[in-house]
Amino acid sequence: MTNKAPWDRSTCSMEPTAGCSPKVPESELYRSIQAVLPRETDNQQPIDCFNKGMLRWTLHKKVQNNPANSLSLVWLLIKDLEKAERWDSRKCIIPLLHTLMYAIVQTAFIPDELYKRVYNFSKRLMTYPYPYCSVGLSYTRQLKTERSTPGLMYQRMVTAEQGLKNEHYPFQDRVFVLADPDLFSESLGQVLVEDIEASASGGYISPVDVMRGVVQHSIQAALGSEHCNGPKLSQALKDMGQDIEPYFQEVLATLEQSAEDGGRGERGALRGRLLQLYSEIVTVADSEPLSGGSLCDCPLPNPEMSFHLLTEDLDIWRELGKWFRSSSGLEKFSLSQEQEDFDLGDSPSDLLPSDVTRFSVMSNDSGIERDLGSETSPSSTMDTASMRASWEQCKREQESGRLSRRPGIKMKPSMKDSMVLMQDTLDEHATLGGGGRGGRKGATLQRRAGSTVMHNPFTKQQRHFTARLVAIGDDRVLGRLAKTYYFFRKREAQRLFLTMKVNLQFYYIPVCKEPTHISSVKECHSINPSLGNPCSLGSYLSMVDPWYNCNIKSLGSMIPKLAKMQQANPGRPKEPFISDVISYYVRTGQQPVYFSIYFVKLTFTSMTKKPVEDVFLTHLELEFPEFRSIAASFRADKSRRGSGEACGAVLSMNYKKVTLSGRDVDKGISVRTTGAQINAISSSEAEDLNCLTLTMNESPTKTKNRDVESKIRTSNIKIRTLESRSFTITLDRDSHRTYRDVQSIEISPCLDPGYCIQKNIRSKNTGLSKYMSKGLPLPINTFAGIVN
Repeated sequence: MTNKAPWDRSTCSMEPTAGCSPKVPESELYRSIQAVLPRETDNQQPIDCFNKGMLRWTLHKKVQNNPANSLSLVWLLIKDLEKAERWDSRKCIIPLLHTLMYAIVQTAFIPDELYKRVYNFSKRLMTYPYPYCSVGLSYTRQLKTERSTPGLMYQRMVTAEQGLKNEHYPFQDRVFVLADPDLFSESLGQVLVEDIEASASGGYISPVDVMRGVVQHSIQAALGSEHCNGPKLSQALKDMGQDIEPYFQEVLATLEQSAEDGGRGERGALRGRLLQLYSEIVTVADSEPLSGGSLCDCPLPNPEMSFHLLTEDLDIWRELGKWFRSSSGLEKFSLSQEQEDFDLGDSPSDLLPSDVTRFSVMSNDSGIERDLGSETSPSSTMDTASMRASWEQCKREQESGRLSRRPGIKMKPSMKDSMVLMQDTLDEHATLGGGGRGGRKGATLQRRAGSTVMHNPFTKQQRHFTARLVAIGDDRVLGRLAKTYYFFRKREAQRLFLTMKVNLQFYYIPVCKEPTHISSVKECHSINPSLGNPCSLGSYLSMVDPWYNCNIKSLGSMIPKLAKMQQANPGRPKEPFISDVISYYVRTGQQPVYFSIYFVKLTFTSMTKKPVEDVFLTHLELEFPEFRSIAASFRADKSRRGSGEACGAVLSMNYKKVTLSGRDVDKGISVRTTGAQINAISSSEAEDLNCLTLTMNESPTKTKNRDVESKIRTSNIKIRTLESRSFTITLDRDSHRTYRDVQSIEISPCLDPGYCIQKNIRSKNTGLSKYMSKGLPLPINTFAGIVN
């Protein structure tokens, strides 16, 4: 069998044009494909994993600027996939399939025979176990539509990510890069900002250029080189300038109508309409007769990104609201007056809508709608400046004793709002039903992963906006993200607004601070084992998903390198490497892994200090500060080794012991210790349990207590000191989230505020309550979820 397909010799002769890079030999492409595939030794040799991430990026760069390279890559990838299927080499299937689909989106034209082979392969994956069936089902649906309507994936992706105004495809995406302010200093943060700016300025630089690219790609994907001359079409589109928008709208309408027909109509009708548009565009600028020829590349622009430092002052709810208001869909989804008023309140991120200060006002009019002026119509909308001025005027009038008419504030969620929140819990429970590695029903022990195996009989409300939140940092930034997500849900449970319109997707890029004398490709926890692994969640995702390990884990070590290179060569042209990898991640990483968020209630020794409620995701540290110096002097003075003071303070622990059989046991013990570590993320695949693991600073042999286990596995625990001493609590290794003078803590899985709000109406929907997920997990998207 040769490397050339029959259709590759004649029907798709795409020679490189003046603006294209030279054609890469297929033998070189094949070697590049083999070089990026994950191997068994990648975890033991981090340098190999790092190189594979760079090689994958280089491979896509090779084929990005020449349609012939893209088509050759698609052909080689499907051959490798079929070979991996015959040899049952499953570890290569998902990396090859993601690379294949990413190449298909950018390829100028793919013959129907090749589409059929790729579609049949992805359809066969649905007979495989999770996660192959889930990835296969997702891509089978896309390929079925793409085969009947070529170019649709590219068109929809670019239209949504660039926020192009149209009436045919209302979906919009936005990437929010959330960086840890403690890790990203001024120089490191500047690298990310400049990389994102370089990505935005490269390729397409204006909406007109983006529209031109969509029209070019859509026509070429449908007509091919037999009926389309790429250079002539490209030049004609450039000569149009601003007049390209009507053709852009027409191409969108044509392809969306074809997709809506579901392939029931004749594919020739789609080609006929696009051929007619092609004739109109080219003949306006060129009097020569139409003819076929080579095709031009249409680079896929990176999605719109915004950079933020995830501090306590950053309010995700407010940032999403700003994006929602400024989006092109504002006319269809207008904000109500009360939502605008609430959004302008000077409330912190954790303030609930019910806590916002309200003013008692009295209407100056009769209350009849016809008596109201046009400027006070409820349907009218006001910009931010006018709303703030109105708010300040209300304050002044309140102080002066004058009363004015203000719109009322809804205090309780309506039945419709409650059902939307209930729908979220139903959707999540259905998603969690078939994933993971087994475990118990309802309180599964092993880590949960997304799955499409279990069918959800309730239709999910379609949301036209997707916010992709990419957290960059160590466990601290994830802890802040989990807390932000919890308060976001709590806010929405009190007054529903963004949940009905915006879909949240979470991504994570592990980056940790490393000493200069340590190689940047080594594991973070190897630097200082006593401090634990600062990127425990990132290490876990790398352990369960080899493609994540190759492409995303290696990116964390590349960012500090880029900062040093930029400082050494300030005038060097900037290649948008980081934003390119982020774009690949958010586009192909659609398989979530669910991590439980844990709720903790802290009680202090001072009677005047109120209890505090907080959440954590990965780690909780308990320690007695006075034993730090005692331990040091104890090691130096041998005469004090018999003193009981050095053994620590007495703690009382009441917990529910988690067992593999599912028969949880309530236990209570008292132990003397200097501190304890509570980890929610397992460090090895053999102990991959979805529960908390408590480890004390002293081993059970030193405490001389046979009832104390070396590791306590639990999901609910209460700890309190039996002496006058108090302890310190640090959440997710974040020094900004440290609580001192703590007397007791209570830890339990965090309940979803959307579920808690249903308690008053559950009696009316008792049949649905068993389908609802009570917990609030944080889903982190990966390429494959959990690969068994």
